[in-house]
Amino acid sequence: MSEEISLMKGNEAIAHAAIRYGVDGYFGYPITPQSEIIETLMEEAPWKTTGMVVLQAESEVAAINMVYGGAACGKYSMTTSSSPGISLKQEGISYMAGAELPCLIVNVQRGGPGLGTIQPSQADYFQTVKGGGHGDYKLITLAPNSVQEMADFVALGFELAFKYRNPAMILTDGVIGQMMEKVKLPEFRRRRTNEEVRAQCPWATLGKIPGREPNIITSLELDSALMEKNNERFQAKYRVLEEKEVLYEETQCDDADYLLVAFGSAARICLKTIEMAREEGIKVGLLRPITLWPFPTKVLNRYADKVKGMLTVELNAGQMVEDVRLAVEGKIPVKHYGRLGGIVPTPDNVLDALKEKCFHR
Repeated sequence: MSEEISLMKGNEAIAHAAIRYGVDGYFGYPITPQSEIIETLMEEAPWKTTGMVVLQAESEVAAINMVYGGAACGKYSMTTSSSPGISLKQEGISYMAGAELPCLIVNVQRGGPGLGTIQPSQADYFQTVKGGGHGDYKLITLAPNSVQEMADFVALGFELAFKYRNPAMILTDGVIGQMMEKVKLPEFRRRRTNEEVRAQCPWATLGKIPGREPNIITSLELDSALMEKNNERFQAKYRVLEEKEVLYEETQCDDADYLLVAFGSAARICLKTIEMAREEGIKVGLLRPITLWPFPTKVLNRYADKVKGMLTVELNAGQMVEDVRLAVEGKIPVKHYGRLGGIVPTPDNVLDALKEKCFHR
């Protein structure tokens, strides 16, 4: 089927993209503001067309362990949730990182701590990029800022996850999940046969196969020396990711005196702020990290030699700002502006913060 342009929510785009990509299994649980994902999947009933399994698990803990089982078989397995639900999945995510299993996780963030609010937030940054579960591991983390990217990042997330045998997360928020935009949906891909899965994923556990020993997939290693080697292998993989897979977007950065650094919905707001600032003669640019991990550390370090200061704009109390400060190595001031509790700032709010925090204009 050819590409189609439709008007839909970001959450709906995730669901349609998953079906079209040829996802084998979705295991989730409803929670605001991401419930449209599982609702759309149930409405589309892909088990009748592509053979995709769609299952509402009895809990978030059950859902992530079902993803573990599907991923261990080399299948395209995914789950989605929102902040408190993702917290419940952390043990399973750590187990999958330790077992080097690829999967896709979507977090449509809401405010916290605790149950907090159902309104949008970006306060799960630390949890995601620093490893919310136990142990030394990393999640490949993609941050969309449009409905189109919600759809596009399903394929990108799975491609990176399988390339590096590592869980990947789409870290979005209630603004992007609930907003409606035109989106170009990808063409349908045929789901892989079991023979293709065996060829592409020789590490998978697929039962007794003539000519090879059974694969045993686990994150457990009781020999400390061997466990250290496992961790060293993980760290080597992460270094390759940091070298080869960093994605970011620059907007009017070439002549900028100041940089806004923002991801997701906050970055959309900053685009208008740049326009307003330049009308006042203030040269401002935007550096938008697309991969929150691996983070565009080297890029930001280079800009620190060119601009007078940076302001991170986040829907939280100040999280990504720490990585930006580490990136610039103290060369320039890095300030933070954020709103909490589900409040989304306006472009005027961001411009006022830039004037106050960066140069007291």
